[in-house]
Amino acid sequence: MKKIGVLTSGGDSPGMNAAIRAAVRGAIYLGMEVYGIDKGYEGLIDGEIEPMTISSVSDILQRGGTILRTARSERFMTTEGQKRAISMLENFNIDSLVIVGGDGSLKGGLDLHKQGITVMGLPGTIDNDLGYTDYTIGFDTAVNTVLSAISNIRDTSSSHERTTVIEVMGRHCGDIALYAGLTGGAETILIPEVPVDINAICRKMVQGRNRGKLHNIIIKAEGIDLSTQELADILKERTGMETKIVVLGYIQRGGSPTARDRMLASRMAYKAVELLAEGSESRAIGINGNEIVQYPLADALKMTREYDKDVMKLADILSI
Repeated sequence: MKKIGVLTSGGDSPGMNAAIRAAVRGAIYLGMEVYGIDKGYEGLIDGEIEPMTISSVSDILQRGGTILRTARSERFMTTEGQKRAISMLENFNIDSLVIVGGDGSLKGGLDLHKQGITVMGLPGTIDNDLGYTDYTIGFDTAVNTVLSAISNIRDTSSSHERTTVIEVMGRHCGDIALYAGLTGGAETILIPEVPVDINAICRKMVQGRNRGKLHNIIIKAEGIDLSTQELADILKERTGMETKIVVLGYIQRGGSPTARDRMLASRMAYKAVELLAEGSESRAIGINGNEIVQYPLADALKMTREYDKDVMKLADILSI
């Protein structure tokens, strides 16, 4: 009987549990034995490996975070750490892994692939920064969390006639800011992929005030070189308008996953174990349009991502 391991790695994202559930139940349905690896690569090195059954993943579909927990492992980045990880897999006769995580986690999977372990990589990150897939697991939930915050902040921003700069996550990818900014009606969206035009921001703020606008919502991705405090200080100095800061932080990584993220995670994870049952080599699983796609793991990690210029243009048009 084929034995596979499942682990989550790096930052948690809503939908990881849905992926674990689909991987475990899908693999069992296809006649495989499944082991859960606790705390990602760190737990793999330490042998924190336990068999999983259908009941192991009961009542987790709606939960945020990951029941397998996660960690960032510096030890796994070393040759010695990777050798220890391989030895642990050999101890349990596990020759294949389903890994749910971001680019760093999938690169770790590629290292294992090069040493003979078959790896199925699932894109579990709120950042949506993997170039081979349209969307990552957790991104939609994060956008909806930010969207809810924007609605609440707008109420108090209007009451006090102030500008609010809302900093969102995403590392070097501006997709959370872009999608939440457009759907939340932000006046300005700042992403790492586009240079900041202070003059344009100030001009829009002043023009809005002149026509009686009560507030300004500025969505700023964390990856921009200019700090949020520096930006707020410049805007207040140049426009004379009261400017406040809201940093949403880790609230964006938690919470019950949306239907879209549950569906995406379930489809991707089942595809992963289906490929393992067929004897496939290592793959990265993604989505293109509404189709679940797969690429050789090494090729997928070389693909770059560009922001959606049409979405940014639409956001600019609708915020006049």
